Amino acid sequence: MEGVKHIVAVASGKGGVGKSTVTANLALAMAAEGYRVGLLDADIYGPSQAQMLGIGEGVRPQQVGENGFVPLEAHGIQAMSMAFMVDITEPMVWRGPMVAGAFQQLLNQTVWNDLDYLFIDMPPGTGDIQLTLAQKVPVSGAVIVTTPQDIALLDARKGIEMFRKVNVPVLGIVENMSLHICSQCGHSEPIFGEGGGERISAQYETRLLGQLPLTMAIREQSDGGKPTVVADPDGDVAMTFRTVARAVAEGVESQGDEGPSISFGE
Repeated sequence: MEGVKHIVAVASGKGGVGKSTVTANLALAMAAEGYRVGLLDADIYGPSQAQMLGIGEGVRPQQVGENGFVPLEAHGIQAMSMAFMVDITEPMVWRGPMVAGAFQQLLNQTVWNDLDYLFIDMPPGTGDIQLTLAQKVPVSGAVIVTTPQDIALLDARKGIEMFRKVNVPVLGIVENMSLHICSQCGHSEPIFGEGGGERISAQYETRLLGQLPLTMAIREQSDGGKPTVVADPDGDVAMTFRTVARAVAEGVESQGDEGPSISFGE
């Protein structure tokens, strides 16, 4: 893709594991490490990055040329989302081919400005958009987000297997909601189980990139348009995200300058 050096997909096999929150914070952490970063919200049905990045309703990207759009900027990163194109209350009542077509438009018509990394916030599952991404652009690697519970791990395995089938390297696992931390007393408890991220990382011989807590602050900061890396840049959670960002950069660089070979049948 013109104007983009490396593309990293952030995915999960199921919804509700905090993938979009992780993607936003990971992109911001990579920017804090000194890279030029973009974020593409590929969840056509339920885009959420506009709110997480604090981009107001009704703000539209500037058009350039006949079909191009300049991504919006927030907290030092470039961003593009279907939420910038339509009313946020309007449902996308579309079949799969229309969704894939909309995703291709976002991919092909966004004029990114000299990015080191483009993070793509993938929708849940292993469907049309995931296959379109693998077929149309050279993805440098994928990050899988899961929670420790067995049900989430079942679907995370499907996400890993899908990327392997399309020859996209899995850079590692982020275990979200590892511990619940009480905002009143500070007591921590593994309400979703323990060790899930470690087990799946070992099973697929990939890295456990980081473990993140379930706290009210992360939710409030994301809802308020200032993700944790921006709202509390010196806090423990922000430092974890920066550690994950450095590991992602190391993983991408280890793949070589040419990137992975993409081959997937129609």
